[in-house]
Amino acid sequence: MKKYWLVVIGLVLVLAVVGLAGCNAGSTTVGTVDLNSQQTGIWVSGEGKVTVTPDIATLSLGVTAQAASVAEAQSQAAEAMNKVMAALTDNGVAKKDIQTQHFSITQVTRWDEGKQQEVVVGYRVTNMVTAKIREIDKTGSIIDAVAAAGGDFTRINNISFSVDDPSPYYKEARQKAMADAEAKAEQLAELGGVKLGKPTYISEGTIYPVYPTMYKEAAAAPAPTPISPGELELTLNVQVVYAILD
Repeated sequence: MKKYWLVVIGLVLVLAVVGLAGCNAGSTTVGTVDLNSQQTGIWVSGEGKVTVTPDIATLSLGVTAQAASVAEAQSQAAEAMNKVMAALTDNGVAKKDIQTQHFSITQVTRWDEGKQQEVVVGYRVTNMVTAKIREIDKTGSIIDAVAAAGGDFTRINNISFSVDDPSPYYKEARQKAMADAEAKAEQLAELGGVKLGKPTYISEGTIYPVYPTMYKEAAAAPAPTPISPGELELTLNVQVVYAILD
């Protein structure tokens, strides 16, 4: 009985092989897949860094008002915000560069020991905007003007710095990244005893602009607020594959 099953299995395997051979014989082209084709050449990464001086300051600012009723809190917040907006535009900030980022009306509660539950004691209205300052040297004076206009309702969360047109710096960073990649590839080729060919694959990674950030509490300072934008560092990465020449 065992011999019978061995014979049957043997015949099935023979037929399968013949069938596959027949399929290949009827095909006009026969291709092969090289699973290692993506691992040929010299793979390197390059990094380019450029230091730039920011020309734009972005303020995150607004007002917060709290009162016994929503209407009263809204009225206080609206009045304060109108003064803040006027201070911005009077100091050269264009309306197109002011954008609302957050608006909320929330309950203010406290724990009532007698009732053993939270009770509403008032309402808080918050209105926050971002203001882009293109005359970066005026940043300190604008902060002072805003703080004075909004009074105790003023909130200034943070300041960030950026570049209006980073394109020229990206171009410079790319050049440095490619030069860095080529230098690495040439060294690897020399160490490996091979001749370096042309790039067969180039990929640009994420551009990383490192922007310094400041935080300022809301309060009108008696002296002018000093602001220093410092410098920004822009980093760009590339991945390059070089061919190996025979």
